[in-house]
Amino acid sequence: MKNQFLALSVVSVALLAACGKKEEAAPAAAPAAAPASVAAAPAAPSVIKIGHVGPTSGAIAHLGKDNENGARMAIEELNAKGLTIGGTKVTFELLAEDDAADPKQGTAAAQKLVDAKVNGVIGHLNSGTSIPASKIYSDAGIPQISPSATNPKYTRQGYKTTFRVVADDVHLGGTLGKYAVTDLKGKAIAVIDDRTAYGQGVADEFEKGVAAAGGKVVGREFTTDKATDFTGILTGLKGKKPDVVFFGGMDAVAGPMLRQLKQLGIKAKFMGGDGICSGELPKLAAGSMGDGQVVCAEAGGVEGESKVAMDDFKARFKAKFNADVQIYAPYVYDSVNVMVAAMQKADSADPAKYLPELAKTDGYKGVTGTIGFDEKGDIKNGALTLFTYKGGKREQIAVVR
Repeated sequence: MKNQFLALSVVSVALLAACGKKEEAAPAAAPAAAPASVAAAPAAPSVIKIGHVGPTSGAIAHLGKDNENGARMAIEELNAKGLTIGGTKVTFELLAEDDAADPKQGTAAAQKLVDAKVNGVIGHLNSGTSIPASKIYSDAGIPQISPSATNPKYTRQGYKTTFRVVADDVHLGGTLGKYAVTDLKGKAIAVIDDRTAYGQGVADEFEKGVAAAGGKVVGREFTTDKATDFTGILTGLKGKKPDVVFFGGMDAVAGPMLRQLKQLGIKAKFMGGDGICSGELPKLAAGSMGDGQVVCAEAGGVEGESKVAMDDFKARFKAKFNADVQIYAPYVYDSVNVMVAAMQKADSADPAKYLPELAKTDGYKGVTGTIGFDEKGDIKNGALTLFTYKGGKREQIAVVR
């Protein structure tokens, strides 16, 4: 047994020695040079990710989808052009997120886009979601253009990454306040807001505009952006005999409010900002709007040659999505194109490289008019369009700057 063990040991050592021996690898042959007549293969397309955030669920989903469709239309048209940035053909990819008009969901959506390493963001729709999300984008160095957030705070936080293509509430609310007194001859004006960043902000500026024009606010009430019953606050205001009622909020709340104003026999003019100024408002009011009863303002406006471009956009939008523009799809469309134009000028989609070009944007001809940004990221010389409704359709009153 001992001899057998020794024999096995000798064999094992020999096998281990054989396994440990490693032959030198032959040097790799140099690759053959490509024939001079063979051209280098074209570079693969580079994907540029652009995020969009809006409420595509909830009470104002129709507005969020309108915005998202504006982004999709811009992305598809850009891809059809076959653009080259940094010497490489690029493909644009839209990463769309739903914030349900909720600030917490808005910040979650923003972080998701940052984690996905988007090159830029268009959105959010609401001021209440745009403002908290803007810090997340700023910390990540990602440019953000809102097509519809009007609260002044959005661009007054000191962030270099925030921009908007519409006038803010100081201009919008103040103009409507003056109009209520000087044009509508309001003697007793009531103000209601939904306590959101947008609704309360525009109502505050409206009240300032009324005061500056020498008007009188006889009552200030508030509700929420999810309320459907306004009987209590409207009954209280009825006793003050208002001839103008201003609502700071969105169309999903304004519609039922108009119905209840009619039910209570309050015959006041009804006013609001861009949040109520949609094509959907007559449906939401369910036949409770008299011709000329509602006056609202859209934070943007086109005249002359720009109107031709806007009309063309609306026709193309209708043909593509089988839906009319609600409010801000054209502003989303322009926002995407302004962002990409900055990338082209910088010859880079790297946010750090194209952000300075975006900040210098001036004289860009969009479907919503000429776009340029001031030092805060606000649009220069922003316009407002005043509308009323007749026969269930929006009818333009005037463009004001």
